[in-house]
Amino acid sequence: MRKLVYYIACSIDGFIASPEGDGNVYPISEEFTTYTSAEYPETLPTHIRPLLGVEDAENVHFDTVVMGRGTYDSALEIDITSPYAHMRQYVVSRSIKQQLDPAVKIVSGDAVAKVRELKQEDGLGIYLCGGGNLAGQLRDEIDELLVKTYPVVLGSGTPMFSADFSVTDFEFRSNRVFDNGLVFTTYDRKR
Repeated sequence: MRKLVYYIACSIDGFIASPEGDGNVYPISEEFTTYTSAEYPETLPTHIRPLLGVEDAENVHFDTVVMGRGTYDSALEIDITSPYAHMRQYVVSRSIKQQLDPAVKIVSGDAVAKVRELKQEDGLGIYLCGGGNLAGQLRDEIDELLVKTYPVVLGSGTPMFSADFSVTDFEFRSNRVFDNGLVFTTYDRKR
């Protein structure tokens, strides 16, 4: 069975974006960019990959991406309708009424049911790209957390998970500190 992996950037205080939804609030780490290009190239949007010399890199961990409407909107704002063209793409949204790109499937119904269906297929993992509302909906389906914690405090914004209170246990697997203080931590779901 494939895994759903929430691979996300956050502040020390657990926010993934500013109150307006801007995720470009984190300091760039050349060391982490090099690491990501080698280890997780599929998590880089298609339009960024040529800039880092990985436009032809094979998918290592994921072949499918699931994102919420707000995450997809950040691509639409720069006229990109297929942000992860190197993977199968799903956008969970009740407000998008028509498909904007043939490579991007809109999930307007039950996101949990769709993820369960995707997990049953053969292939690499499923990359949960964001945002906090979708992560909250899918919390019980998340098998791994890959958390990039940046050395900044935002004070408010989009939380990593927007959901009702419920304890979900994860086990620490590993972490690594990068040149700008970013801590990359991996957790496995306790089942």
